[in-house]
Amino acid sequence: MRKLFWILATLLLLASCGRSYEEKRRISRAEQRRLWREDSAALKVAVMPTLDCLPLYVAKEHGFFEKQGVDVRLKRFTAQMDCDTAVARGRVEGLVSDLVRTERLQQQGTPLRYMSATDAYWQLVTNRQARIRELKQLDDKMVAMTRYSATDLLTSLAVDSAKLKTERVFRIQVNDVNIRLRMLQGNELDAMLLTEPQAVQARLQKHRVLLDSRRLDMRLGVLAFSENALKDKKRQQQLDKFMKAYRQACDSLAQRGLAAYRDVASKACDVTTAALDSLARSYKPSRAAEPRTADVERAQKWLKEN
Repeated sequence: MRKLFWILATLLLLASCGRSYEEKRRISRAEQRRLWREDSAALKVAVMPTLDCLPLYVAKEHGFFEKQGVDVRLKRFTAQMDCDTAVARGRVEGLVSDLVRTERLQQQGTPLRYMSATDAYWQLVTNRQARIRELKQLDDKMVAMTRYSATDLLTSLAVDSAKLKTERVFRIQVNDVNIRLRMLQGNELDAMLLTEPQAVQARLQKHRVLLDSRRLDMRLGVLAFSENALKDKKRQQQLDKFMKAYRQACDSLAQRGLAAYRDVASKACDVTTAALDSLARSYKPSRAAEPRTADVERAQKWLKEN
């Protein structure tokens, strides 16, 4: 009888555990569905660990979006191609990119609406061990970039200005911006195109800058949204609120400077203290403004020729 009691007790305990496990699974599924619904309803923007995305990080971390009453989810990537894929497949509504990539996305069937230019600029940095002091010395050298992007366009400009043969400068596609920097630090490549804050980290390590897009009066960075996503009236309302918060973040950065948001930049871009100190002295944030027609046309022209 006592043996039977223990058998029944064990069975009851197992049944209780079984119900508990099933209950947990049910709750977990319900929670997953709730999170999915919230994420689906939110306005999602693909971003990178780069300084052109800083106004978005500031607006998120300091509650600018929340004050406007819009739920914004920043989806982080380290390669621009992944951002492109996300917006093309409808996983995000917007992205921070460059005009060469966004114009190509539109050519491939993803219509976009340009909301603002960004502060992005690119520098052609050469490995200090390669001892490249002039653009003409890029002959028979490897340059890291991303195809059909601002970095590709700038590589073409460097080759043309030095009157080099295109096939004599080897374009190596390295899409991940962090990996690209590490390859420079590891002396694996001769040169590469970098934006901030990867560029400042290269400069601090005494790698030489041979070309800067700012000196060419080029402003190719852009914040864009999918036209297909904006056909929904709720999405358009979200975008209006989003842009108010974005402009507030840009204005705050322009007024207070990068130093006021060191914590955000450090967290978002994984940048060293020394690099932040250097950027705080040299980086001049600008207010939100529409992309210039000349920059859009430059991107379109280069794509047509290439």
